[in-house]
Amino acid sequence: MCRWLAYSGTPMLLDTILYRPAHSLIDQSLHSKLGVETTNGDGFGIGWYTDEIESPALLRDVGPAWNNRNLREMADHVRSPLFFAHIRASTGTAVQQSNCHPFRHGRWMFMHNGAISGFHLMRRDLTLLVDPALYADIDGTTDSEVMFYLALTYGLEQDPPTAIATMAGVVERVGHEHGVEFPLQMTLAMTDGERVWAFRYSSAHASRSLFYSSKVDSLRRLHPDVTFLREISDETRLIVSEPLGDLPGAWNEVPESSYGVVQPGADEMYTFAPVPA
Repeated sequence: MCRWLAYSGTPMLLDTILYRPAHSLIDQSLHSKLGVETTNGDGFGIGWYTDEIESPALLRDVGPAWNNRNLREMADHVRSPLFFAHIRASTGTAVQQSNCHPFRHGRWMFMHNGAISGFHLMRRDLTLLVDPALYADIDGTTDSEVMFYLALTYGLEQDPPTAIATMAGVVERVGHEHGVEFPLQMTLAMTDGERVWAFRYSSAHASRSLFYSSKVDSLRRLHPDVTFLREISDETRLIVSEPLGDLPGAWNEVPESSYGVVQPGADEMYTFAPVPA
């Protein structure tokens, strides 16, 4: 399994989020507390947006995040209002750059922690369901990337929640056809550069951990002495596989079988269920 974070809000040096917190994502690459594996060293990826270009930039590598000098250098110099970061622990597919998250299509990014159980049995069936116009863009061999392209096939760019629900329903149907009782385990995030959607679901209803940060104005009232909170906007929000620190009141667990939307104005939370296929 993997660990990831999504940041949206005041333009921020990536170093501030990736390295400085007590239990930062870089620390989690060696010392994960809530993941299946303590160490997540099978590659990493960062994707970020700027005001000048709609499509996100990506930096991905197969080495561990904790000692990558290029990542350290980039994090000290890149400032972004919206970025994804992911550290990988392979569930069986090759450790190669094309298998590192996040994945990109146009202005969209997608990253995932989890697995399709029995993916080796159903890979052919699932990939043949991808829109032929999109199929050639699949670059790697992971179940996560196939999930992304299935979601694109089912209308991700127009209606992300319905597309993810349809994708999840298809994965469960194909899994059951191959005798897999609980085919899907997913905590995933996607963005179009303006809004961020995050989903927590598993066929067994025992999903991997996922948390979102509390409203900034509430945290300022709780912790008026924390300088960082005075420097960011009220709409700044983080979604993480596990908390980046132990600041009281800062983190909330995403409920089982639900999804949230981080967007300008009020954020939203909904229940989630696959669309039967």
